[in-house]
Amino acid sequence: MTLIEMKGLRKVFGRNIEAVKNLDLSVEEGEFLVLVGPSGCGKTTTLRMIAGFEEPTAGEIYIQGRLVNDIEPGQRNLGMVFQNLALFPHKTVAENIEFGPRMKKVDPETRLRRVREAAEMVKITHLLDKLPGQCSGGEAQRVALARTLVTDPSVFLLDEPLSSLDAKLRREMRAEIDRLHQRLGKTFVFVTHDQEEAMTLADRIVVMRDGVIEQVGSPLEIYGDPVSHFVADFFGSPSMNLIPGTLSQESGKARFRAPGLTVELPPSFSQAPAGEATLGFRPEHLAVSQNGGIFRGEVRLVEPLGKDTLLYFDRGGERPLIAVVEGTRTFREGDTLGVSVNPDLLYLFGGDGKRIRRGSKGTGIRPA
Repeated sequence: MTLIEMKGLRKVFGRNIEAVKNLDLSVEEGEFLVLVGPSGCGKTTTLRMIAGFEEPTAGEIYIQGRLVNDIEPGQRNLGMVFQNLALFPHKTVAENIEFGPRMKKVDPETRLRRVREAAEMVKITHLLDKLPGQCSGGEAQRVALARTLVTDPSVFLLDEPLSSLDAKLRREMRAEIDRLHQRLGKTFVFVTHDQEEAMTLADRIVVMRDGVIEQVGSPLEIYGDPVSHFVADFFGSPSMNLIPGTLSQESGKARFRAPGLTVELPPSFSQAPAGEATLGFRPEHLAVSQNGGIFRGEVRLVEPLGKDTLLYFDRGGERPLIAVVEGTRTFREGDTLGVSVNPDLLYLFGGDGKRIRRGSKGTGIRPA
């Protein structure tokens, strides 16, 4: 069942800054939807329009079938967790959590019970008498979640809530938010610029760019079946190797050529239009050896990561080619190696950045 529906949504700031452009999107009841993209892509503006903090320039927003364009934020039954948390520094954790129910004039006994339940849910009952300034970053984030939980909203809206935390705390809080979603069964709409957060949390991902939706799909669809050069480059750590060059069709066979690189493509590429193109392949799908391959080059940088090692190959001023190899293998800067890739794991993008072909095993590839 569709819980939130946006039709032709548009937001213009000033005279000509178009932050969101004719956006159509539905959010299903109980799903975890993540809006992701680089800074300035319109994801936070979209979230704020759903919440009622920004008025759409054009378009309509429906929540549970009701048009809410003219409905005040407090009447939409939505819970918002802000990037800056916005906790009252002079109030205790318990007073921060109970602020919403107090404003709605909920009786004291019910307020106390709700505060206790919300605090137990995010494991901060021991902090109730402290001030926010006495809490760590992760604890303060849990307080902000509890403050939203206590209002029992139909939808949770989270605007980059983990951006100020260190890497370890981010992982812990990601797991906490995922656990809450599973336990509550409520709808979550989460905004982030971090593709790892999007991949680990989302039921569906909405990739945005310059105010428009670039692609919508499950994490594996976004990763394994990117519709454009932009999506392929944005998702993956390290991101997809993308090599600009030209495609030719010779005697029924497709060949891709770039400086220092010639690849004969499999039959699935035989109908791709000749001309300017970009060849893409994931770093984890490359194999390196002392012998030949589609490319032979010098290792410019070795980056050990423990389980894996990243090898950066010099391409003469071009963006380096990156391969992921097992961490137990030993390589040194200056090594000259051959690089091979399974042709069925190749992607081809046209001059407009849109994907025109992929190898037969492109869809559903699990992220490393």
